[in-house]
Amino acid sequence: MARNPLRVALLGLAVLASLLSFPASAFAEQARQHASTVTVRSTRDPVDKSYRKMIRGMERFERERALAPQATLRFQLLPRSRTVDMRGITLRIAGDSLSVPVPVGEDNTFVLPRIDAALREDAAVLANRKTTSMTWRALIQSPGVPAGKRRLGDLRLECLVGKEAGLVSNSSPLFGWIAGVLDTPEGVCNSPDGNYLFFTERPVFGVTLRAGERVETLPFRMLYAGGEQTPAELEYCDCQVMLDRTYYVPLWDRSWPDDTLVEFEYMTAPPQESP
Repeated sequence: MARNPLRVALLGLAVLASLLSFPASAFAEQARQHASTVTVRSTRDPVDKSYRKMIRGMERFERERALAPQATLRFQLLPRSRTVDMRGITLRIAGDSLSVPVPVGEDNTFVLPRIDAALREDAAVLANRKTTSMTWRALIQSPGVPAGKRRLGDLRLECLVGKEAGLVSNSSPLFGWIAGVLDTPEGVCNSPDGNYLFFTERPVFGVTLRAGERVETLPFRMLYAGGEQTPAELEYCDCQVMLDRTYYVPLWDRSWPDDTLVEFEYMTAPPQESP
């Protein structure tokens, strides 16, 4: 759900106040470390993610299996723009002394192998695309879910894994650093203000939750990244120009069981059904 602007502003003031209470030397050291990180990343053209963080996401998946006991985990690459060519994407794990290719499926999903040497070298997972061209998500799917629908427990686990793995691609250098301090898997995935975006396969018109006899259509504010993104903000949102494929679900609302089905009403028919 879209965050309340006043709440966000108050949270920002609280963060600034806590920062001002730091010793000057500690704040300077944080700033130097952040500046160093930004400098390194600005010189990298390819999309890259931390291998260590992605492995931590896989470990989180194993710890939280109760949300989706029979599910499988893959990682997914998604475009941030309609002009991005998603064909022929290649991935590799790159460290100081290793470079290991990672097979990518035709649906742009992949499984990440665990390599101890890559963990020791703090390797990166690199794609042959520019930094702002794609975003990443965990894709967790339980067997038996009807085609074109999602299971709420799977989405809850996707959020926890995605945050743990550092997959969300959003953020200017400064606010990315602050977000990293504030955002935790628990804080984002268990809060009405968590703001974790999910993506559909094609433009969506409506989203409905169904649990037995209980049925509820989600309000407009839970579609299209909340409908509050300005052109300037879109540069730092991994939804970017794909707003018509985004939605939120009430991950935090435990009155909806994990087996709740999330159903979609699309604006367009699947390609194979088009005249």
